[in-house]
Amino acid sequence: MMNTELFGIVTMFLVSLFLAIPLGRYIARVYGGERSLLDPVMGPLERLFFRASGIDSKREMDWKEHLKALLTINMIWFLWTMFVLMNQGWLPWNPDGNPSMSADLAFNTAISFVVNCNLQHYSGESGVTYFSQIFGLMFLQFVSAGTGMAAAAMVFNALKERTATKLGNFYDYFMKSMTRVLLPLSLVVAVLLMFNGTPQTVDGKDSIVTLQGDSVQVSQGPVAGFVAIKHLGTNGGGYYGANSAHPLENPNYFTNMVEMISQLIIPFAMIFAFGYYLRKKKFAWVVFGVMTAGFLLLAVPNIIMEVNGNPNITTMGLDQTSGAMEGKEVRFGAAASGFWSIVTTVISTGSVNSMHDSSMPLSGMNELLAMMTNAFYGGAGVGILNFFVFIILAVFISGLMVGRTPEFMGKKIEAREMKIAMIVALLHPFLILTGTALAAYGITHTPDYAWLNNPGSHGFSEMLYEYTSASANNGSGFEGLGDNTPWWNISTGIILLLSRFLPIIGPLAIAGLLAGKKYIPESAGTLKTDTGTFGVVVFAVIAIVAALSFFPALALGPIAEYLSL
Repeated sequence: MMNTELFGIVTMFLVSLFLAIPLGRYIARVYGGERSLLDPVMGPLERLFFRASGIDSKREMDWKEHLKALLTINMIWFLWTMFVLMNQGWLPWNPDGNPSMSADLAFNTAISFVVNCNLQHYSGESGVTYFSQIFGLMFLQFVSAGTGMAAAAMVFNALKERTATKLGNFYDYFMKSMTRVLLPLSLVVAVLLMFNGTPQTVDGKDSIVTLQGDSVQVSQGPVAGFVAIKHLGTNGGGYYGANSAHPLENPNYFTNMVEMISQLIIPFAMIFAFGYYLRKKKFAWVVFGVMTAGFLLLAVPNIIMEVNGNPNITTMGLDQTSGAMEGKEVRFGAAASGFWSIVTTVISTGSVNSMHDSSMPLSGMNELLAMMTNAFYGGAGVGILNFFVFIILAVFISGLMVGRTPEFMGKKIEAREMKIAMIVALLHPFLILTGTALAAYGITHTPDYAWLNNPGSHGFSEMLYEYTSASANNGSGFEGLGDNTPWWNISTGIILLLSRFLPIIGPLAIAGLLAGKKYIPESAGTLKTDTGTFGVVVFAVIAIVAALSFFPALALGPIAEYLSL
């Protein structure tokens, strides 16, 4: 049985890679303005939208104009979603009679879905209406993913051009990301889910008789469409409170594989699109190799620990041949659940098919590290942007080490670019550690807040996980934490805003500045960035700057918990 599970894991990864390579080539063609199979269908729809909205999609923008457009439309989406969530009680498509959200919860939810995080402080199907799911949250899952992909496309264009200030049109990249990539793929995945038992309806609750004979009322709704884009767009918000552990959201092992592949395919494809667009395929494979090395260093130990089970339970004489099954679904098993937990935290999807709060202590640490590094695969579009920052740092450090002028793609890396890169790289640990410190102070000096169900090191891990998930735009959680309070809603909401847009602003600014510089042809003195050696340097920079910053916090949380077993 365990060998079957491991075979399933390897198959999921290889299928994702097999599909991602041609998809990456296709995405590069789309962003390059080349013809594609979907032109006859999507072209007229895009032109109709731009004509109706008055947007000139052919007008070239500089990096500042890209950024202005990106921030403006995101602000509008936030205000719209706030309105919907705070008024959903009287809006249509509410057969279950769900109430409107409080202001602080609506604030957190709207921001969370706008920034591609989907940190859900509401209780899934009982917290939002069908109208909110479709016109608020599902809509945001498309446009937030499209925003990240459009930002990545601008960076691709900036690095391709020898010297330029005009770098394509944001709205064009944004629209094509949705119509040519996200929408067609979502349709395929939604159909696969529907044929395997996932609902797609606007009917109210259905009565179901359980195996033990109890009659229960189960919510339905537009689940298949919601789940498809939540994974493809690396969003992760569950339609149901139990997320992809719910039997209607993820009915069987086949749907589990489909959802897993859906999470992996676009982040993989964006790496290869980068290589195809710049005609630097070897460099793309170096990037993929570094990311995969980091991913495997987290995933393999997780699978082993979850398969081996809890040693305390073994000493009690209980059978653990199925692995550590606390908080996991029998239909998936310990191995597939352990693998999912790293995929979802590395990709920044945040979707769960098991309860991460019940993971083995060091598995929880790896889930945290996956989000803390925030550089292996990452979300749709933004994953390559996060990695771009570490490339800039690695180029600069490598240049200093070998006595060569730091150059990347024929452009000099100077003080201004380095300052921006360091601010972006250090922002992530600053937000996580500051938030956790304030929360730890609050729970210690004001115990009446009582948001922790678990004291000691595990309770600390729960608070650390919440801020890490928010800062990494992930959305998963250690659910022993009572997070639907004004403190958690507002504090994580602020972190969500800062951790989404500053890491987008930084790479866009760096790419825009590099694009405007004089192109320097490659020579014997140029630092090679498409080699394994450079890949090792990038990995070392990620390990030192991103991972080691968090060791003291991890020592207080999951490491201390492990040592107490």
